[in-house]
Amino acid sequence: MLSSDNSTALLEHSVAGGGDDAAIGSWWWWRFDAAEAKGQVQFSLPMILTNVFYYSIRLVSVMLAGHLGEMELASATLANTWTAVTGFTIMIGLSGALETLCGQAFGAKLYRTLGIHLQASCIISFIFSIFISILWYFTEPVLILLHQDPDISRTAALYTKALMPGIFAYGFLLNILRFLQTQTIMLPLVILSAIPLAIHVGVAYCLVYKTSLGLEGASLAVSFSLWVSVLLMALYLAFSKRCEHSWEGFTRESFQYIAVNLKLALPSAAMQCLENWAFEILVLLAGLMNDAETTTSLIAMWYTHMHPIEYEGGSHSYTLCSTRISNELGAGNTHQAKKAIAVTLKLSVILAITFVFALSFGHNLWASLFSESRTIIDNFASLTPFLAISITLDSIAGVLSGLARGCGWQHLIVYVNMTSFYLIGMPAAILLGFKFELHAKGLWIGLICGIFCQALALLIITLRGRWSKLDLFRDGDDENTSAISA
Repeated sequence: MLSSDNSTALLEHSVAGGGDDAAIGSWWWWRFDAAEAKGQVQFSLPMILTNVFYYSIRLVSVMLAGHLGEMELASATLANTWTAVTGFTIMIGLSGALETLCGQAFGAKLYRTLGIHLQASCIISFIFSIFISILWYFTEPVLILLHQDPDISRTAALYTKALMPGIFAYGFLLNILRFLQTQTIMLPLVILSAIPLAIHVGVAYCLVYKTSLGLEGASLAVSFSLWVSVLLMALYLAFSKRCEHSWEGFTRESFQYIAVNLKLALPSAAMQCLENWAFEILVLLAGLMNDAETTTSLIAMWYTHMHPIEYEGGSHSYTLCSTRISNELGAGNTHQAKKAIAVTLKLSVILAITFVFALSFGHNLWASLFSESRTIIDNFASLTPFLAISITLDSIAGVLSGLARGCGWQHLIVYVNMTSFYLIGMPAAILLGFKFELHAKGLWIGLICGIFCQALALLIITLRGRWSKLDLFRDGDDENTSAISA
């Protein structure tokens, strides 16, 4: 990977002085570009809806399963945690390479390259899905090996196996989403995500309550709805005029781009997994406590179900950031990229504060959606102040992580996440949760320590890193500069 000669560090502009550079240097506290903010809001709103709709497919199934009983709720949340740890998180990370590759290619007007990178990424996702499915087949013995409750592990394994077809669809779906989002194609995605969700609600309800499948029916519905989503996306790619220059059909040339894609896909997956696994480990640690069923449900209700809503709702702070940065760097507009990150950060904090207020006044309502147990509802309320802190810190870290993907700094974030969560956050969580017997609160306080260190480290990298266009394209790609349809 080679950087262009016009790469600059943000702090260099902070001391340059004069004109536009001076304004850029003061971006952290004073700048708020109204035009940029308006454009980001218009872009982020459909993206928020799209991401929330797709995640809600899995969420609805867990909600329906949870009302079958506490055992079913614990099994479904454990299965959701296990599949996120070993499958869905990996797919999210692998698709992150397209945020850099397609984003910078679009900014550089290398439109045909976008479709080739999409195919290469889908090949990689397919191969990883095979190995993930093999692992999921042995879910029960692995969970028991991790000292999870045998009854919960057995039921969770049934839920997981029914998700095996869905992991293939999920990988393809995420790649197509990244492909379209980096081209700022957003409004059609809202419709294409709302349709599968609407179908899923009906299918999941029927399979869970109107057949003998019960818990398995909930996860089978997820796999079905994810494949419906992929089919709708494929039809859009094939017939949309907005993709006619970036998608020219399947080509063997994509195999030549697999190595290029892997240079970013592997560290992207690593940075994503290291962060998400830290959260997921909380659920597994909760399963080791005395009241495993209640504690597991309590922690998992937040991270596995509610945190993704906050995260996906704040996805403008992540995907939007990486899209804006990669587009501008690909076009050679380093100064505009730096203005954009300032606006994104401030909008993300505003959204986080809004979410905190909603959580403060509506935590009982949210908890009741997953369980009718008074114990779980009351304990969830006691976690609210700690959740508010983690939401605020995570909103800042999310922006800076998105910036890292846009710049192609994934390898640096791997070290940040490893240090923040596994050398600081997890040891603190174990100490507070078990040694000081703070239980769920102790686990979450330890995680807050990790998120704080992550945000601080990412801020330092942002201020001192060199923002530049990456040379990640094959020779001859610059000849393909056809105009794209508006």
